[in-house]
This record gives sequence, structure tokens and C-alpha cells, in this order.
Amino acid sequence: MTEEVVETTNLPESFRWPDGKRIAVIFRCAFEGWADDKWPGIGPMGNPIKAGVLDTNAVSFAEYGPKRGIQRILKVADKLDIRLTIMINGIMAARHPDIVKEIHETGHDIVAHSYSMDVVPAYLSEEEERANIRKAVGAIETVTGKRPEGWISPRGTPSLNTGRLLVEEGLKWHGDPLDDDLPYFVNYKSGKLLVFPSNMDINDLPIYMKHGQTPDAMIKIFDQWLEYVRKYEDGAVRIDPTIHSHVFGRALGMSAYAKLIEKAKAEDDIWIGTRAEAVSHILTNYAD
Repeated sequence: MTEEVVETTNLPESFRWPDGKRIAVIFRCAFEGWADDKWPGIGPMGNPIKAGVLDTNAVSFAEYGPKRGIQRILKVADKLDIRLTIMINGIMAARHPDIVKEIHETGHDIVAHSYSMDVVPAYLSEEEERANIRKAVGAIETVTGKRPEGWISPRGTPSLNTGRLLVEEGLKWHGDPLDDDLPYFVNYKSGKLLVFPSNMDINDLPIYMKHGQTPDAMIKIFDQWLEYVRKYEDGAVRIDPTIHSHVFGRALGMSAYAKLIEKAKAEDDIWIGTRAEAVSHILTNYAD
């Protein structure tokens, strides 16, 4: 917590998701890009390349996202009639405006995700970070005609100034923290921000890339989570199954993700929606 924070406010115990549902599943996707002289810190090869040497393997791995992965993801989402929450770097709007425009026009929820993946707020001065927020949000707005209302940093790693700067730049919510299960309000001297924590329980980077589990681990984890929250939890709960277009945008990953979506849609006690829909619901009914 920074000195600019006046107070934090939790949602009431009676909080429920839209349609009065206690359980929510928000399906997310990351459409990510790196600056021309940067590349992902994680790739499919286990042995790291020498420091300072262009990792052409990691660069090529990341390029799968805009070339093939995001198209597969959007086709599956359309076939399953579901809207995703998609985290997009500003650089991807600049490089691939037609794709980002399609994402917007087909009803998916776009979240600003820094200008590029190598621009991590924790590394930036306050002036640099403010400029990065404006650049990222502006690039997306230029393509879609709509200003993103939410922000999630690369690596989920904000600076101590990020929340306050987002308020000052007119954004409504911030998704970096991992410190709670449910959204909560942070009141800064400059205004109120909804913190909508993320979770990493069902995410292709730690599950598949880091720990080497097979894609169907996503489904097993979801089943375990759902069984637990139905049996032992009384309040509102939610989980964010998340994939990256350059990782599980491939056929094997999508086979598991599609099954997970189908499984969630078959349950009548689950609300499935986007973060934008959830935020609107909270701000309309619980902001005071």
C-alpha cells in the first residue's frame, strides 16, 4: 500500500455475480508482443541461450500468437458462443490493427496490457509509467475507437505508483494484485479504483511452460476447484482460466481449453462473462 491510499473497501459478504450467481468463471486470453529488440523470457527449449544473444527460438515461438494462435482462439470462442477477456499490448494494436479491431467488433473485452511485454511498470519511473499507460491505452483506442477501462501489467508486476496513476488516467480497474479472491475498492486521494485480483491457478504459463504438465491438467484443476467451492464455500467465488495466444493458441492447448469452456457452460450454477461485465455489475450495485 502506498501513502496515496486513503482506505480499502471490500465487497459485502452478500455479494453475488450477475444473475445472482455465486460462482463465476471468466475466460481470459493474452495477445502479447515484445519490442523489436526484445523477446519472451520463457520459451519451449529448456536450455537458456547465452546472455545478450538474440534468442531466435523464443522470438519465433512468440510470433505464433498473431500468425495462427489468436485466429484459432477467436474461432473457438465464436463456435462456443463465448466472449473472452483479452489482454492486449499496445504494440499489438499498432502491428496488427485488423486483428485487434476484429477482437473488439466480435464483442470480446479488451484489457490494456502495457505497450509491450518488456515494458514492466516496476522498472519505470513515475513519468515513464504514465507515458506507457497513455501510449498503450491510446494505441488500442486508435484501432477500436473504445478506450480500455482495465489494466493488467506484464508479469502482473506493477510499480508502487500503478494504481494511483491508473485512477489519474481515468481507468476503472486494475488486475495485477494476487492478494484476494474477490474484487475490492481502493480509495486514493485522486479517486476510487476497483482492484480485480488475478489468479494463476489455471494458466498455461505456469501449468504447461514452467511445470511441464499436460494441457488437460487445466480440466483436472477446474474440476477440483469446482468440487471444493460447491462443498465448502458459502460466499461468491471465481476463477480465471487463462491462455496465451502463442502458447495454448496451438491445437493441443486449445483442445483442453475448449473442453474446459464446454464443461463450464454445461453447469447451471456458474456465471460466465467478461471482466468488463463483472466490473459494470460491481460499479452499478456495490460502488457506494
